[in-house]
Amino acid sequence: MKNTIQKALGFAFGLFFISSSANAYPLYAQQNYENPREPNGRIVCANCHLAQKPVELEIPQAVLPDTVFEAVVKIPVDLQAKQVLGNGKKGGLNVGSVLILPDGFKLAPPDRIPEEMKKKVGKAYFNEYSETRKNILIIGPVPGKKYQEITFPLLAPDPATDKSIHYLKYPIYVGGNRGRGQVYPDGTKSNNNVFNASAAGRISDIKEQEKGGFAVSIDTGSETVIDQIPAGLDILVKIGQTVGTDTALTNNPNVGGFGQTEGEIVLQNPARIQGMLAFFVGALATQVMLVLKKKQYEKVQLAEMNF
Repeated sequence: MKNTIQKALGFAFGLFFISSSANAYPLYAQQNYENPREPNGRIVCANCHLAQKPVELEIPQAVLPDTVFEAVVKIPVDLQAKQVLGNGKKGGLNVGSVLILPDGFKLAPPDRIPEEMKKKVGKAYFNEYSETRKNILIIGPVPGKKYQEITFPLLAPDPATDKSIHYLKYPIYVGGNRGRGQVYPDGTKSNNNVFNASAAGRISDIKEQEKGGFAVSIDTGSETVIDQIPAGLDILVKIGQTVGTDTALTNNPNVGGFGQTEGEIVLQNPARIQGMLAFFVGALATQVMLVLKKKQYEKVQLAEMNF
């Protein structure tokens, strides 16, 4: 259970945490967590991005086989909000997304993407989750200021060449995040968190650290407990104040969060469309013939009345 949680956290934090070693976290997750979507339907990013935020998905209702289409993920970002970075400084919110496609669907090759769609995609760079999960695409972290709307260029499969694919309605799942996570891959808290008192007692000292952050001393009566507060957080308590276990020592710096949603897309059989068009043409021709026949009959009736 512990390993599973760590894998999930690694994936989530790896997508959206900005640090000098950020690139290591997606690799950690991709090698150790086969599928980012849990059996209960939750995308694992929610395990460390604890606040809930909205995300939107726009996809076509149906696509033809072996055609390029786009999926647009919208991640609303408050451009005025600033997040606490790993070094304790404030910065703009980064965003990221994971798009879970049906088997057979994948990222469109660059040479097949129309010019108009390339303009929408811009300089966004997408990664396949793994060699065996090419239908799962990830992006991030990227600046939220530029990527509140992310266009994924996608390629639909062709049942004529892949017999495992069928003309059906398929679900598509998406997760979208803004801001850093609250938990590191090893399960410890990041500085994007509320830090609480680990013991009940009186605040006897608050000492600022050389590298940033604070050491809060709590006199319990029998011992002195020291809680370490990382850089970037505001202290809410004062020396001499009495606190209880789990009393908030800092503010809540988290201004981001994670959201997920889903949609459905139909892989349409071209023969069905051809049959439908043939039916429409036949129905139209029948209606025209009925109208002409009615006009002919009216002329006959009129001639008989004149006679």
